[in-house]
Order: sequence, then structure tokens, then C-alpha cells
Amino acid sequence: MAKIFYELRKNTNDATLANGKYYAFAKSIETLNTRKMAQHISEHGSVYTQDVVFGVLEKWRSCMLEMLLEGKRVKIDGLGIFYTTIENTRLGANTEEEYNINKHIKALHIRFLPEKEQELNISSREFLKKASFVDLKAFMLGKLNTNNSGTPSTNTDINTGSSTGTNTGSGSGDNGGNGGSGDGDLMI
Repeated sequence: MAKIFYELRKNTNDATLANGKYYAFAKSIETLNTRKMAQHISEHGSVYTQDVVFGVLEKWRSCMLEMLLEGKRVKIDGLGIFYTTIENTRLGANTEEEYNINKHIKALHIRFLPEKEQELNISSREFLKKASFVDLKAFMLGKLNTNNSGTPSTNTDINTGSSTGTNTGSGSGDNGGNGGSGDGDLMI
């Protein structure tokens, strides 16, 4: 079963009502690069070898970037849509005539919108229903309990309101001023 590791952190921002409150932050245990993902796929009863899967994934990556840079969206059925957004400078231009792409565009971002078709829904709230949460601190100390479903857990009373949203980047979220993890992977 899926396991989402989390750690609790205290909000120390005096400028928010969330100051002093604790929030859960997801912790990754590993980042799978393309080659590792290809190996994983090939080990799932695939007739394709790791090298073939790797080649397809690499081609998909380069083609997806090409299509995004041509102003197209890329939809992966059952997963969601990749698309671009423009981040403008804070103050912008006073008039259309003054707008200068080199001066006023700060960044071009790749975003992801999860699939929301009923049978394939992986939106934040539906994805949350499929997850099992494991307190990283307790896991590292070997103090795991088992909840009613037999899944290792130390906290079966999860506050889902503090970890939902469709955050696709690190450092921003909707949990009272605390953002996404952005801390990298924890190797265990």
C-alpha cells in the first residue's frame, strides 16, 4: 500500500495567525530518475526491457518540452495535463506600449493539472483518500503502530485540511502560510 512519509514542523512566522501551529510536510524517500523509473516499469510484468522503456521515456520528455515550448498542452490520459504559465515581474508595465517581454517576464513555468475524470480522478482530495501517512520521526525511531487497515502509521487522525491543494512547486501551498516540502529526498 502507498505510504506518504511526513514530518511535523512548527510555523514560526509572527506575521500569520498560523504562528505556533504545527503542520505536516511530505518527505520523499527517493527521487527516481528516468533510468530508475524505466527499471521499475520493466519489472512490472512488462514485455519491454529497461532500455526500451528508458528510450520511450526520454523521447517523451524531449517531445513534451518541445510541445510546451510551441504553446501546446500535453495530456497524459489518467494522469493529467502539463501546461505553461508566465510569471510577470511584480510591478508590470503601465501601458501595453511600455510592455517589454525581456523586462517584464520573470519566468516561464511548467505546471501540472491532475486528471479529474471520475474513474481516474487523482485530484488532491481523491489522491489523499488513497494515501496512508507515516510519521517520519516515529518511523526513524522504529515506533510504528498499525492502524485498522493494517497499514503502518503513528497518526490515524490526519488533518487533511493542512496538506491539500494542487501545489506543483515547492515553497507554496495553502496550509496557513507553510509551503510545500522542497527539502529534497530523505534516504532510508
